[in-house]
Amino acid sequence: MTEILHLSTFLHRPIFDSDGDRIGRVQDLVARLGDDSHPPIVGAVIRIEGRNLFVPIRKIGGLAEGRMAFQGRRVDLRRFERRPGELLLAEDLLARHLINLVRGRLIIANEIEIAQIDGRWEVVGVDPGRRSFVRRVLGQRFGQRVKTEAIVDFASIEPFVSHVPTARLRIPYRKLAKLHPAQIADMVEQASHEEGEELIEAVGLDRELEADVFEELDVTHQLEFLESRTDVEAARLLSRMEPDNAADLINEIDQERRLPILEGLPEAQMLKVRQLLSYSSDTAGGLMNTDFVSVPSSASVAETLDAIRQSHVPAEALHMVFILDENEQPIGEASIASLVRARGTETALSVARTHLAHVHAHWDVHQTARKMSDFNLIVLPVLDEDHQKMMGVVTVDDLLDEMLPHGWRREFGMTAVEE
Repeated sequence: MTEILHLSTFLHRPIFDSDGDRIGRVQDLVARLGDDSHPPIVGAVIRIEGRNLFVPIRKIGGLAEGRMAFQGRRVDLRRFERRPGELLLAEDLLARHLINLVRGRLIIANEIEIAQIDGRWEVVGVDPGRRSFVRRVLGQRFGQRVKTEAIVDFASIEPFVSHVPTARLRIPYRKLAKLHPAQIADMVEQASHEEGEELIEAVGLDRELEADVFEELDVTHQLEFLESRTDVEAARLLSRMEPDNAADLINEIDQERRLPILEGLPEAQMLKVRQLLSYSSDTAGGLMNTDFVSVPSSASVAETLDAIRQSHVPAEALHMVFILDENEQPIGEASIASLVRARGTETALSVARTHLAHVHAHWDVHQTARKMSDFNLIVLPVLDEDHQKMMGVVTVDDLLDEMLPHGWRREFGMTAVEE
Protein backbone atom coordinates (compact mmCIF):
# COMPACT_ATOMS: atom_id res chain seq x y z
CA MET A 1 0.00 0.00 0.00
CA THR A 2 1.37 3.42 -1.00
CA GLU A 3 2.20 5.59 1.99
CA ILE A 4 0.78 9.09 1.86
CA LEU A 5 2.99 11.86 3.26
CA HIS A 6 1.98 15.39 4.18
CA LEU A 7 3.61 18.51 2.80
CA SER A 8 3.57 20.04 6.30
CA THR A 9 5.95 17.25 7.37
CA PHE A 10 8.72 18.87 5.36
CA LEU A 11 8.05 22.60 5.52
CA HIS A 12 10.53 24.58 7.62
CA ARG A 13 12.30 21.37 8.59
CA PRO A 14 16.12 21.17 8.51
CA ILE A 15 18.02 19.44 5.73
CA PHE A 16 21.30 17.74 6.55
CA ASP A 17 24.45 16.95 4.61
CA SER A 18 26.06 13.52 4.40
CA ASP A 19 27.91 14.13 7.70
CA GLY A 20 24.67 14.85 9.55
CA ASP A 21 25.24 18.59 9.82
CA ARG A 22 22.33 20.93 9.17
CA ILE A 23 22.92 23.00 6.06
CA GLY A 24 19.57 24.76 5.66
CA ARG A 25 15.81 24.67 6.03
CA VAL A 26 13.13 23.46 3.60
CA GLN A 27 10.95 26.33 2.34
CA ASP A 28 8.85 24.53 -0.26
CA LEU A 29 8.58 21.60 -2.64
CA VAL A 30 8.49 22.21 -6.40
CA ALA A 31 6.28 20.22 -8.78
CA ARG A 32 6.06 20.40 -12.56
CA LEU A 33 2.68 20.87 -14.24
CA GLY A 34 2.04 19.13 -17.52
CA ASP A 35 0.00 16.26 -18.85
CA ASP A 36 0.46 14.15 -15.72
CA SER A 37 -2.64 13.81 -13.56
CA HIS A 38 -0.31 13.70 -10.56
CA PRO A 39 2.44 16.33 -11.06
CA PRO A 40 5.94 15.01 -10.34
CA ILE A 41 8.00 16.71 -7.63
CA VAL A 42 11.20 17.97 -9.24
CA GLY A 43 12.95 19.48 -6.24
CA ALA A 44 12.85 21.61 -3.14
CA VAL A 45 13.47 25.25 -2.29
CA ILE A 46 16.05 25.31 0.51
CA ARG A 47 16.91 28.32 2.66
CA ILE A 48 20.68 28.44 3.14
CA GLU A 49 22.36 31.46 4.76
CA GLY A 50 19.54 33.82 3.84
CA ARG A 51 19.22 32.64 0.22
CA ASN A 52 16.53 30.47 -1.36
CA LEU A 53 18.25 27.83 -3.47
CA PHE A 54 16.89 25.02 -5.63
CA VAL A 55 17.91 21.43 -4.94
CA PRO A 56 16.81 18.76 -7.48
CA ILE A 57 14.81 15.87 -6.07
CA ARG A 58 17.48 13.41 -7.21
CA LYS A 59 19.89 14.97 -4.71
CA ILE A 60 17.51 14.66 -1.76
CA GLY A 61 17.21 11.52 0.33
CA GLY A 62 15.18 10.58 3.36
CA LEU A 63 11.85 11.91 2.12
CA ALA A 64 10.06 8.71 3.03
CA GLU A 65 11.42 8.87 6.58
CA GLY A 66 10.58 12.55 7.02
CA ARG A 67 14.26 13.48 7.48
CA MET A 68 15.68 15.20 4.41
CA ALA A 69 19.33 14.78 3.51
CA PHE A 70 21.36 16.43 0.76
CA GLN A 71 23.11 13.69 -1.21
CA GLY A 72 25.00 15.78 -3.76
CA ARG A 73 28.57 17.00 -3.68
CA ARG A 74 27.77 20.68 -3.86
CA VAL A 75 24.78 23.05 -3.81
CA ASP A 76 24.03 25.36 -6.73
CA LEU A 77 24.30 28.79 -5.07
CA ARG A 78 22.20 30.63 -7.65
CA ARG A 79 19.01 32.05 -6.16
CA PHE A 80 15.89 30.05 -6.93
CA GLU A 81 13.77 31.43 -9.75
CA ARG A 82 10.52 29.77 -10.69
CA ARG A 83 10.40 28.45 -14.24
CA PRO A 84 7.26 28.27 -16.40
CA GLY A 85 5.10 25.32 -15.47
CA GLU A 86 6.50 24.98 -11.96
CA LEU A 87 4.17 24.75 -8.98
CA LEU A 88 5.27 25.69 -5.47
CA LEU A 89 3.17 23.43 -3.30
CA ALA A 90 3.08 25.63 -0.20
CA GLU A 91 3.06 29.04 -1.86
CA ASP A 92 0.63 28.22 -4.67
CA LEU A 93 -1.70 25.65 -3.12
CA LEU A 94 -1.62 25.54 0.66
CA ALA A 95 -4.53 27.41 2.32
CA ARG A 96 -5.76 28.60 -1.08
CA HIS A 97 -8.97 28.03 -3.06
CA LEU A 98 -8.79 25.20 -5.56
CA ILE A 99 -11.48 23.91 -7.93
CA ASN A 100 -12.83 20.43 -7.34
CA LEU A 101 -13.92 19.63 -10.89
CA VAL A 102 -15.70 16.42 -9.88
CA ARG A 103 -17.93 17.95 -7.21
CA GLY A 104 -18.17 21.38 -8.84
CA ARG A 105 -17.16 23.08 -5.59
CA LEU A 106 -14.29 25.14 -4.26
CA ILE A 107 -12.08 23.57 -1.62
CA ILE A 108 -9.38 24.98 0.62
CA ALA A 109 -6.13 23.05 0.51
CA ASN A 110 -5.43 22.58 4.21
CA GLU A 111 -2.88 19.90 3.38
CA ILE A 112 -1.09 18.64 0.28
CA GLU A 113 -0.53 14.91 -0.01
CA ILE A 114 2.50 13.40 -1.77
CA ALA A 115 3.55 9.82 -2.39
CA GLN A 116 6.31 7.83 -4.07
CA ILE A 117 4.87 5.91 -7.02
CA ASP A 118 7.10 3.69 -9.16
CA GLY A 119 10.16 5.45 -7.77
CA ARG A 120 8.89 8.95 -8.53
CA TRP A 121 7.56 11.44 -5.97
CA GLU A 122 4.21 12.89 -7.06
CA VAL A 123 1.50 15.24 -5.80
CA VAL A 124 -1.40 12.84 -5.33
CA GLY A 125 -4.08 14.71 -3.42
CA VAL A 126 -5.45 17.60 -1.45
CA ASP A 127 -6.94 17.31 2.02
CA PRO A 128 -9.54 20.05 2.67
CA GLY A 129 -10.42 18.76 6.14
CA ARG A 130 -10.19 20.86 9.28
CA ARG A 131 -8.11 18.22 11.00
CA SER A 132 -5.38 18.61 8.43
CA PHE A 133 -5.43 22.35 9.14
CA VAL A 134 -4.93 21.66 12.85
CA ARG A 135 -2.09 19.29 12.06
CA ARG A 136 -0.44 21.87 9.83
CA VAL A 137 -0.74 24.65 12.42
CA LEU A 138 0.16 22.67 15.57
CA GLY A 139 2.88 20.55 14.06
CA GLN A 140 3.71 17.00 13.07
CA ARG A 141 3.83 15.56 16.60
CA PHE A 142 0.21 16.51 17.16
CA GLY A 143 -0.64 15.57 13.58
CA GLN A 144 0.49 11.98 14.09
CA ARG A 145 -2.43 11.54 16.50
CA VAL A 146 -4.95 13.05 14.11
CA LYS A 147 -6.77 10.85 11.62
CA THR A 148 -6.48 12.04 8.03
CA GLU A 149 -9.69 13.29 6.37
CA ALA A 150 -10.82 12.07 2.95
CA ILE A 151 -8.31 13.17 0.33
CA VAL A 152 -9.37 14.67 -2.99
CA ASP A 153 -7.43 13.15 -5.88
CA PHE A 154 -5.23 15.83 -7.44
CA ALA A 155 -6.34 14.64 -10.89
CA SER A 156 -9.71 16.32 -10.20
CA ILE A 157 -8.17 19.55 -8.87
CA GLU A 158 -7.50 22.76 -10.78
CA PRO A 159 -5.60 25.71 -9.29
CA PHE A 160 -6.42 29.29 -10.21
CA VAL A 161 -4.13 31.17 -12.59
CA SER A 162 -3.64 33.98 -10.09
CA HIS A 163 -2.19 31.46 -7.61
CA VAL A 164 0.45 30.26 -10.08
CA PRO A 165 1.56 33.43 -11.89
CA THR A 166 4.29 31.91 -14.06
CA ALA A 167 2.69 28.55 -14.82
CA ARG A 168 0.78 29.83 -17.87
CA LEU A 169 -2.34 28.01 -16.76
CA ARG A 170 -5.83 28.26 -18.11
CA ILE A 171 -8.81 26.80 -16.30
CA PRO A 172 -9.91 23.98 -18.64
CA TYR A 173 -13.16 24.97 -20.31
CA ARG A 174 -13.98 21.41 -21.37
CA LYS A 175 -13.93 20.22 -17.77
CA LEU A 176 -15.99 23.18 -16.54
CA ALA A 177 -18.52 22.58 -19.32
CA LYS A 178 -19.37 19.21 -17.74
CA LEU A 179 -20.68 21.01 -14.65
CA HIS A 180 -24.13 22.52 -14.30
CA PRO A 181 -24.18 26.33 -14.76
CA ALA A 182 -25.50 26.65 -11.18
CA GLN A 183 -22.41 24.82 -9.88
CA ILE A 184 -20.11 27.19 -11.76
CA ALA A 185 -22.10 30.20 -10.54
CA ASP A 186 -21.83 28.95 -6.95
CA MET A 187 -18.04 28.73 -7.31
CA VAL A 188 -17.89 32.24 -8.80
CA GLU A 189 -19.87 33.62 -5.86
CA GLN A 190 -17.64 31.88 -3.32
CA ALA A 191 -14.37 32.84 -5.03
CA SER A 192 -12.47 36.09 -4.81
CA HIS A 193 -13.10 38.63 -7.57
CA GLU A 194 -9.91 37.60 -9.40
CA GLU A 195 -10.80 33.92 -9.16
CA GLY A 196 -14.35 34.64 -10.29
CA GLU A 197 -13.02 36.54 -13.30
CA GLU A 198 -10.94 33.51 -14.24
CA LEU A 199 -13.97 31.24 -14.12
CA ILE A 200 -16.08 33.66 -16.18
CA GLU A 201 -13.24 34.02 -18.69
CA ALA A 202 -12.98 30.23 -19.00
CA VAL A 203 -16.70 29.69 -19.65
CA GLY A 204 -16.63 32.67 -22.02
CA LEU A 205 -15.24 30.33 -24.66
CA ASP A 206 -18.84 29.08 -24.93
CA ARG A 207 -21.14 32.11 -25.15
CA GLU A 208 -24.23 30.06 -24.37
CA LEU A 209 -22.67 28.57 -21.25
CA GLU A 210 -21.47 32.01 -20.19
CA ALA A 211 -25.04 33.33 -20.43
CA ASP A 212 -26.37 30.31 -18.50
CA VAL A 213 -23.86 30.94 -15.71
CA PHE A 214 -24.72 34.63 -15.61
CA GLU A 215 -28.39 33.74 -15.20
CA GLU A 216 -27.52 31.68 -12.12
CA LEU A 217 -25.41 34.41 -10.46
CA ASP A 218 -26.91 36.64 -7.80
CA VAL A 219 -27.50 40.25 -8.81
CA THR A 220 -24.46 41.55 -6.92
CA HIS A 221 -22.08 39.37 -8.91
CA GLN A 222 -23.89 39.97 -12.19
CA LEU A 223 -23.38 43.71 -11.81
CA GLU A 224 -19.81 43.24 -10.61
CA PHE A 225 -18.80 41.39 -13.76
CA LEU A 226 -20.75 43.72 -16.06
CA GLU A 227 -18.86 46.76 -14.76
CA SER A 228 -15.76 45.86 -16.74
CA ARG A 229 -17.72 45.28 -19.98
CA THR A 230 -18.71 47.85 -22.53
CA ASP A 231 -22.38 48.39 -23.36
CA VAL A 232 -21.88 46.43 -26.58
CA GLU A 233 -20.31 43.49 -24.72
CA ALA A 234 -23.05 43.61 -22.08
CA ALA A 235 -25.76 43.60 -24.77
CA ARG A 236 -24.09 40.66 -26.50
CA LEU A 237 -24.18 38.70 -23.24
CA LEU A 238 -27.78 39.61 -22.42
CA SER A 239 -28.88 38.65 -25.93
CA ARG A 240 -28.09 35.02 -25.08
CA MET A 241 -29.97 35.09 -21.79
CA GLU A 242 -33.64 34.25 -21.47
CA PRO A 243 -35.78 37.39 -21.96
CA ASP A 244 -37.12 37.32 -18.38
CA ASN A 245 -33.62 37.03 -16.89
CA ALA A 246 -32.30 39.73 -19.22
CA ALA A 247 -35.14 42.04 -18.18
CA ASP A 248 -34.41 41.43 -14.48
CA LEU A 249 -30.75 42.28 -14.99
CA ILE A 250 -31.44 45.43 -17.03
CA ASN A 251 -33.64 46.63 -14.17
CA GLU A 252 -30.61 46.43 -11.87
CA ILE A 253 -28.11 48.15 -14.16
CA ASP A 254 -27.30 51.82 -13.60
CA GLN A 255 -29.91 54.07 -15.20
CA GLU A 256 -27.53 55.63 -17.72
CA ARG A 257 -26.55 52.21 -19.13
CA ARG A 258 -30.02 50.67 -19.41
CA LEU A 259 -31.14 52.20 -22.70
CA PRO A 260 -27.84 51.70 -24.60
CA ILE A 261 -27.72 48.05 -23.53
CA LEU A 262 -31.40 47.50 -24.30
CA GLU A 263 -31.04 49.05 -27.75
CA GLY A 264 -27.99 46.85 -28.38
CA LEU A 265 -30.11 43.70 -28.19
CA PRO A 266 -31.39 42.01 -31.36
CA GLU A 267 -34.76 43.49 -32.28
CA ALA A 268 -36.81 40.38 -31.44
CA GLN A 269 -35.11 40.06 -28.07
CA MET A 270 -35.46 43.77 -27.39
CA LEU A 271 -39.22 43.68 -27.98
CA LYS A 272 -39.63 40.77 -25.57
CA VAL A 273 -37.51 42.45 -22.91
CA ARG A 274 -39.36 45.77 -23.29
CA GLN A 275 -42.64 43.93 -22.76
CA LEU A 276 -41.35 42.23 -19.62
CA LEU A 277 -39.93 45.48 -18.25
CA SER A 278 -43.46 46.85 -18.09
CA TYR A 279 -44.31 44.39 -15.29
CA SER A 280 -43.14 44.27 -11.71
CA SER A 281 -40.61 41.51 -11.06
CA ASP A 282 -42.85 39.94 -8.38
CA THR A 283 -45.80 39.40 -10.71
CA ALA A 284 -46.57 36.66 -13.20
CA GLY A 285 -45.81 39.14 -15.99
CA GLY A 286 -42.37 39.83 -14.52
CA LEU A 287 -41.66 36.13 -14.05
CA MET A 288 -42.93 34.83 -17.37
CA ASN A 289 -40.88 33.73 -20.31
CA THR A 290 -42.37 34.78 -23.64
CA ASP A 291 -40.96 31.71 -25.41
CA PHE A 292 -43.08 28.55 -25.44
CA VAL A 293 -44.12 25.81 -27.84
CA SER A 294 -47.55 26.00 -29.47
CA VAL A 295 -49.19 24.08 -32.30
CA PRO A 296 -52.48 24.50 -34.26
CA SER A 297 -55.51 22.46 -33.23
CA SER A 298 -55.12 20.28 -36.32
CA ALA A 299 -51.60 19.13 -35.38
CA SER A 300 -51.07 15.42 -34.80
CA VAL A 301 -49.13 14.01 -31.87
CA ALA A 302 -46.24 13.17 -34.22
CA GLU A 303 -46.19 16.72 -35.60
CA THR A 304 -46.29 18.16 -32.09
CA LEU A 305 -43.34 16.06 -30.94
CA ASP A 306 -41.46 17.16 -34.03
CA ALA A 307 -42.20 20.80 -33.15
CA ILE A 308 -40.69 20.18 -29.73
CA ARG A 309 -37.54 18.68 -31.27
CA GLN A 310 -37.07 21.69 -33.54
CA SER A 311 -37.80 24.23 -30.84
CA HIS A 312 -35.17 26.46 -29.19
CA VAL A 313 -37.42 27.05 -26.19
CA PRO A 314 -35.66 26.47 -22.82
CA ALA A 315 -35.97 22.89 -21.62
CA GLU A 316 -37.83 23.86 -18.45
CA ALA A 317 -40.66 25.35 -20.57
CA LEU A 318 -41.02 22.26 -22.77
CA HIS A 319 -42.97 20.20 -20.27
CA MET A 320 -46.18 21.58 -21.74
CA VAL A 321 -47.27 22.29 -25.33
CA PHE A 322 -50.12 24.72 -25.93
CA ILE A 323 -52.72 24.24 -28.63
CA LEU A 324 -54.12 27.30 -30.40
CA ASP A 325 -57.16 27.67 -32.63
CA GLU A 326 -57.22 29.52 -35.96
CA ASN A 327 -57.39 32.85 -34.10
CA GLU A 328 -54.39 31.84 -31.96
CA GLN A 329 -56.59 31.59 -28.90
CA PRO A 330 -55.35 28.92 -26.45
CA ILE A 331 -57.77 25.99 -26.28
CA GLY A 332 -55.69 23.26 -24.67
CA GLU A 333 -52.42 22.14 -23.17
CA ALA A 334 -50.72 18.78 -23.61
CA SER A 335 -47.95 17.48 -21.37
CA ILE A 336 -44.87 15.78 -22.77
CA ALA A 337 -45.92 12.59 -20.97
CA SER A 338 -49.35 12.50 -22.58
CA LEU A 339 -47.86 13.09 -26.03
CA VAL A 340 -45.21 10.39 -25.68
CA ARG A 341 -47.82 7.86 -24.52
CA ALA A 342 -50.23 8.66 -27.38
CA ARG A 343 -50.23 7.29 -30.92
CA GLY A 344 -48.57 9.52 -33.45
CA THR A 345 -51.66 9.71 -35.64
CA GLU A 346 -53.90 11.10 -32.90
CA THR A 347 -54.40 14.84 -32.70
CA ALA A 348 -52.57 16.65 -29.92
CA LEU A 349 -55.89 18.20 -28.93
CA SER A 350 -57.35 14.74 -28.24
CA VAL A 351 -54.80 14.12 -25.46
CA ALA A 352 -54.79 17.69 -24.18
CA ARG A 353 -56.46 19.21 -21.16
CA THR A 354 -58.90 21.78 -22.51
CA HIS A 355 -59.48 23.57 -19.23
CA LEU A 356 -56.35 25.70 -18.94
CA ALA A 357 -55.18 26.49 -15.44
CA HIS A 358 -53.70 29.94 -15.95
CA VAL A 359 -52.72 33.25 -14.41
CA HIS A 360 -52.79 36.85 -15.60
CA ALA A 361 -49.81 39.13 -15.88
CA HIS A 362 -50.74 41.30 -12.88
CA TRP A 363 -51.15 38.36 -10.47
CA ASP A 364 -48.60 38.42 -7.67
CA VAL A 365 -46.12 35.66 -6.96
CA HIS A 366 -48.24 34.10 -4.20
CA GLN A 367 -51.33 33.82 -6.39
CA THR A 368 -49.17 32.32 -9.09
CA ALA A 369 -47.62 29.80 -6.70
CA ARG A 370 -51.05 28.81 -5.36
CA LYS A 371 -52.36 28.15 -8.87
CA MET A 372 -49.29 26.15 -9.82
CA SER A 373 -49.51 24.09 -6.62
CA ASP A 374 -53.26 23.46 -6.86
CA PHE A 375 -52.95 21.98 -10.35
CA ASN A 376 -49.56 20.27 -9.79
CA LEU A 377 -47.96 22.16 -12.67
CA ILE A 378 -44.36 23.03 -13.47
CA VAL A 379 -45.31 25.27 -16.42
CA LEU A 380 -48.17 27.73 -16.07
CA PRO A 381 -49.58 29.80 -18.96
CA VAL A 382 -50.07 33.55 -18.65
CA LEU A 383 -53.14 34.76 -20.55
CA ASP A 384 -54.32 38.26 -21.36
CA GLU A 385 -57.31 39.64 -19.49
CA ASP A 386 -59.75 38.54 -22.21
CA HIS A 387 -58.38 34.98 -22.28
CA GLN A 388 -57.78 35.43 -25.99
CA LYS A 389 -54.00 35.30 -26.17
CA MET A 390 -51.03 33.44 -24.69
CA MET A 391 -48.59 36.01 -23.34
CA GLY A 392 -46.00 33.62 -21.92
CA VAL A 393 -45.37 30.93 -19.33
CA VAL A 394 -44.14 30.88 -15.75
CA THR A 395 -41.89 27.92 -14.93
CA VAL A 396 -41.47 26.47 -11.46
CA ASP A 397 -37.72 27.22 -11.33
CA ASP A 398 -38.30 30.93 -11.90
CA LEU A 399 -41.08 30.92 -9.32
CA LEU A 400 -38.82 29.27 -6.73
CA ASP A 401 -36.03 31.76 -7.39
CA GLU A 402 -38.46 34.60 -6.69
CA MET A 403 -40.00 33.05 -3.58
CA LEU A 404 -36.87 31.81 -1.85
CA PRO A 405 -35.18 34.39 0.40
CA HIS A 406 -32.34 36.42 -1.09
CA GLY A 407 -29.01 34.70 -0.48
CA TRP A 408 -30.64 31.37 0.41
CA ARG A 409 -27.80 29.37 -1.11
CA ARG A 410 -25.35 30.84 1.38
CA GLU A 411 -27.78 30.60 4.29
CA PHE A 412 -28.24 26.88 3.66
CA GLY A 413 -24.57 26.24 2.92
CA MET A 414 -25.04 25.61 -0.79
CA THR A 415 -22.09 27.82 -1.72
CA ALA A 416 -19.89 26.95 1.25
CA VAL A 417 -16.33 25.98 0.47
CA GLU A 418 -16.08 22.21 0.61
CA GLU A 419 -14.38 20.63 3.62
